[in-house]
Amino acid sequence: MKIGLFGGTFNPFHNGHIRIIEHVKTAFGLEKIFLIPSATPPHKPGTDLAPAEDRFEMVKQSFKGQEGFVVSDKELIRKGPSFTIDTIEEFKKALGDEADLFLLMGSDAFFDISTWRQKDRIFESISIIVMLRGMSKNHETFVSFIDEHISKGYIFNEQDNGFFHEKKQTIYLCRVPRIDISSTMIRERVKNGKSIEGLVPAGVLKIIHEKELYQ
Repeated sequence: MKIGLFGGTFNPFHNGHIRIIEHVKTAFGLEKIFLIPSATPPHKPGTDLAPAEDRFEMVKQSFKGQEGFVVSDKELIRKGPSFTIDTIEEFKKALGDEADLFLLMGSDAFFDISTWRQKDRIFESISIIVMLRGMSKNHETFVSFIDEHISKGYIFNEQDNGFFHEKKQTIYLCRVPRIDISSTMIRERVKNGKSIEGLVPAGVLKIIHEKELYQ
């Protein structure tokens, strides 16, 4: 069973997130994707971060009634910073050996991964799907970075569009639709009194208005 893990601040969750993960789910034949809002992201400090409970509810409302997408509160109920390696190990333990896990992340997060806690264990534990928007990057951009910051020995397979290693899990590249929506843009529009209708799911829009978030 192929399962994706997609974590993030989701501050807020928007329609771009939905289109991208739906694309990845189809492209890789994932049976299920767990969306994991982070409680205390160690790499994204900031005062404009909405309460974790509100961000969780926004993601939950975005997939209400939809199969194949599950919103997880694992990082919300865990005390302390939301470290990815801890989340991966919790899911591996809970889902067992039958689950073939894939960690979904954007290219910006991937190029910052050398600063992550226990990054070597991440690459030993789970395959990674790096989502590339538009024509922003190709595999050649990744070659030197992977060799220098992750591990030597990765070999790129063009047919599978992935980097393979004898002792580590695979790093796949997935071209996704370019969506000109970002959480930063949405927060700025709310702050400036501009409409965000059509940029976020209806449930997210309702929560932002009711809780007066990002004002």
